[in-house]
Amino acid sequence: MKYAADTVQRRWQSPLGAIDLAATPRGLAGLWFDDHKYRPAALDAADGWPRHDGPHAVLDAAVAELQAYFDRKLARFEVPIELPQATDFQRAVWAGLLDLQHGRTCSYGTLAVATGRPHAVRAVGTAVGRNPVSILVPCHRVVGGDGALTGYAGGLSRKAALLALEQEQAQHRLPEMA
Repeated sequence: MKYAADTVQRRWQSPLGAIDLAATPRGLAGLWFDDHKYRPAALDAADGWPRHDGPHAVLDAAVAELQAYFDRKLARFEVPIELPQATDFQRAVWAGLLDLQHGRTCSYGTLAVATGRPHAVRAVGTAVGRNPVSILVPCHRVVGGDGALTGYAGGLSRKAALLALEQEQAQHRLPEMA
């Protein structure tokens, strides 16, 4: 994947571990845990994306919304997203992820059908795993056909924690607010 030249990064400590956020002035471009499977080298390389700990509208908004999400006060993210260059198929799958309801799950097969590729379940799984903006583009809501927790690039324990948090919010009918 190719990210914009003006991408910067910030590290934030979440309840599930350190998160590296990447953003441009136009939107959030990435969110990864330290042990994320598809973590881009630009996060850790000496000549990679510069650290930006000062004021930055997108990074500040992302951190505030993530904190509210983990505090169980936010069910819908409003921070703008600027996805990196990707294939049309990947973009279609990621768009399908954005349609998944808070507190609910769907199977990879259901997502394949929803994105118009009913026989491309494995390819959908690969695209889901390569989602660069986890949590905000909710790839953790996709489960196996039998409901089993499978395939989260941030780790299955985090996937379980995110789903439990959202299901708890859904049971308490948290309004979708910004």
